[in-house]
Amino acid sequence: MTTFWSTYVSVLTIGSLIGLAWLLLSTRKGQSNNTTDQTMGHSFDGIEEYDNPLPKWWFWLFVGTLVFGAGYLVLYPGLGNWRGILPGYENGWTGANEWQKEMEKADAKFGPIFAKYAAMPVEEVAKDPQALKMGGRLFASNCSVCHGSDAKGAYGFPNLTDQDWRWGGEPETIKASIMNGRHGVMPAWAEVIGEQGVADVAAFVLTNLDGRSLPEGVKADPAKGKELFASNCVACHGPEGKGTPAMGAPNLTHPQAFIYGSSFAQLQQTIRYGRQGQMPAQADIQGNDKVHLLAAYVYSLSQSDTGEKLTAQ
Repeated sequence: MTTFWSTYVSVLTIGSLIGLAWLLLSTRKGQSNNTTDQTMGHSFDGIEEYDNPLPKWWFWLFVGTLVFGAGYLVLYPGLGNWRGILPGYENGWTGANEWQKEMEKADAKFGPIFAKYAAMPVEEVAKDPQALKMGGRLFASNCSVCHGSDAKGAYGFPNLTDQDWRWGGEPETIKASIMNGRHGVMPAWAEVIGEQGVADVAAFVLTNLDGRSLPEGVKADPAKGKELFASNCVACHGPEGKGTPAMGAPNLTHPQAFIYGSSFAQLQQTIRYGRQGQMPAQADIQGNDKVHLLAAYVYSLSQSDTGEKLTAQ
């Protein structure tokens, strides 16, 4: 904060406290401590105001708030660049410093536990019940907002409990995805292959790759779509449409894993306009040891026989 604004805030705040104190004392000056039946001479809807002093409890409560406010502004930041003189805070109290202290306490307490698991292979950590509980809590706090509390994903976010992995489902690959994040891009094809081409490619994916039937009344040719797919799509999705993990291109033979929907209309929308998705990197947020636990937890989800989320309690 600049000197001008610091001075402005300080003067305004201190002036307000002084003004309130003056107002309180000036209205009480000269008032009798005795009550009277005399009114102020005005009436509102038949309600009259007696000319009596403020109750003592109300007056001292007001004084107390002013004293508290002044004391708070001396101890804590609140007057521009003033940092306060609270004992134990050389650079002044701040919420960020309090958070940092809490994190340091937590790291000192749990750091050795995280380090122990970080020294183990992800596959072994994924078999440790205590590690999975810790990983589950980390997942709930940091990942569930996108992937859901059951890790089964949502529109635009992949299901982590099945075997469909865009970037690979090996333990170290999962850890790399969490550490470094991922950025998937599906280019828009409408201007390249035309609107009819979009329908034809969607029909090919729906029928030839997914084994489903076209909706009634749809004017699309899967055979032409196959030709367009071979000349435009195989570079990412492969000749059989099974995807390329190195590029994050999904397997098109598993429609249940389509995060943007697998209906004919949704396929056309994806091909027509393209898609973009980003998984934020967690390396600077969680650090290697916590990411290692997260990777083990996520890996364990897809290894369950039922594919259900392991309970983190």
